[in-house]
Amino acid sequence: MKNVHFLSSRRLGLACVMATLAAVLPLQALSQVYPAKPVKVLVGFTAGGAVDLIARSVGQVMQASLGQPIVVENKPGAGTNIAMKALIDAPPDGYTLMLTANSIAANPALYKPAPFDPEKDVAPVALVGRVPVVIAANAASPYTSVAQLIQAAKGKPNTIAYGSPGNGATPHMAMEFFTRAAGVDLQHIPYKGGSQAITDAIGGQIPLVAVNALEVLPHVKSGKLRVIAVLSPNRSSIYPDVPTIAESGFPGFEASVWYGFIAPAATPKAVVERLHAEVEKALQNPEVRARLANAGGEVLPGTTEQFAALIRAERVRYEKLVREANIKPD
Repeated sequence: MKNVHFLSSRRLGLACVMATLAAVLPLQALSQVYPAKPVKVLVGFTAGGAVDLIARSVGQVMQASLGQPIVVENKPGAGTNIAMKALIDAPPDGYTLMLTANSIAANPALYKPAPFDPEKDVAPVALVGRVPVVIAANAASPYTSVAQLIQAAKGKPNTIAYGSPGNGATPHMAMEFFTRAAGVDLQHIPYKGGSQAITDAIGGQIPLVAVNALEVLPHVKSGKLRVIAVLSPNRSSIYPDVPTIAESGFPGFEASVWYGFIAPAATPKAVVERLHAEVEKALQNPEVRARLANAGGEVLPGTTEQFAALIRAERVRYEKLVREANIKPD
């Protein structure tokens, strides 16, 4: 009986080992052969914007290392929800990624019912970097500093207007955070994109505009606009003389547009780890770092766990803001 029990135990142990190997080996094999074909990167914005440029810059370096093309596919619309749906519906095999921004944390609060759950539907791959939101004023306007703007706004609540790329867009949310911190009311004018808001700010139809740092750069250089505040913890590389909002009297305040790669939720861990390593490697490339700096941003390397934690924290922050400010998307 002892021999029978011993043999049964051996068979059971062998079966457990084989089962473990059966589960592990396919993942190892997948990571070793991955990628065997081109990798698609979805972008929820039109070509030529900051997200698109970052996706192409990082992808160009990654494809040289991976040995397969990185193909950027633009799927703009619905506040990036169209691109997000395409990602979630894609096979979780590592051949479809998305370069997302703050919308992954904000959209579940903005849209009802929530179009996706960032903690269940996607797998964070790698944080890439951030570009600050800036407040720019018409060059002929009286606003030359945050302190001056706040003083004026307190004297005439909800009359000083600013434009943004739209209701629920990251610059709009950033300004809502700012006005609450400053204790002032500004009149928000939503536009269908940042370029229209900038055009009206240049034309004097509105005195202020809130957009990402890169969008107003040509108009700042031409003297038509001036940046009065950078809403990030560090000064922008393209506006080194402009104080951050923290330096302007709001320590700890931050409102940036951050970017990161995500994959469908069930993507094998080994593939996610490979992709994370490749993104981290690309972020050390001098050309990638220079392009991000030229957009006014900075690289933000980190682990997948840190990226997931950022998404969770930002989701809580946006949920509170959307509820309190009653923000409705366009």
